[in-house]
Amino acid sequence: MSSRLKMLSTDDKLAEIRRLYFSTTKQTIQNDLAKALDLLKSMPSEEDRERATVYMEGMAQMRSDWGRGEKKNRSRRR
Repeated sequence: MSSRLKMLSTDDKLAEIRRLYFSTTKQTIQNDLAKALDLLKSMPSEEDRERATVYMEGMAQMRSDWGRGEKKNRSRRR
């Protein structure tokens, strides 16, 4: 018994990147960003990828902000 994978349209990929953006947390940002990047890479044209830019940049900023907080906490413990 095999399961069939559904091929996502470009709009579906963009919707999933948007969903990841709004649902990501400090604990899930690394995996969510990796998934979003895979979806972005699978988009067929530069125009399509540009539509996702705001979400990708936002997720990258969240990862950076949350990462900086961890570094500050680590240095305070010592």
